Amino acid sequence: MTTRCGPRLEEITRHNLAAALGVRVRPDQEHAVEPVAESLAEAYVRADLAWPRLIVDGDRPVGFLMAFLDIDWNGDGTSVRSGLWRLNIAAGEQGRGYGRFAVRSVAEEIRRRGGKELYVTWHPGPTGPEGFYLGLGFRRTGETSGDQPVGVLELSRLT
Repeated sequence: MTTRCGPRLEEITRHNLAAALGVRVRPDQEHAVEPVAESLAEAYVRADLAWPRLIVDGDRPVGFLMAFLDIDWNGDGTSVRSGLWRLNIAAGEQGRGYGRFAVRSVAEEIRRRGGKELYVTWHPGPTGPEGFYLGLGFRRTGETSGDQPVGVLELSRLT
């Protein structure tokens, strides 16, 4: 990793794999998001959909995100969606804008690919990230994925 100011995304490689695997959320959040190792395993077997990235600030790994790109949401070709699949901000790095940076970065990638909406699901409950997502302008769609609410952000609303 090279030293630069401000957060940036790095593709996961053999050079930063250990740093990515070292990203851990707070203990009270572990039930709400899969560990990075599981996300990377899913990215490996779903390489056609997954877009995993390490969030770095200077030489410090501060988080991990994984987007899903152009997934057939209903499994019948009627609803192709892209969005944020996983977001893990390291316990000691939360509250510093890295989550917002991650959402904006995924939004930029979706826009670059011609998308107009960013979808996300979240674990419900008092330690879940619902307030974070709603505060960024996501709105509930009324759908669920498993037991998780689905939210959508119109990319034209993200400034």
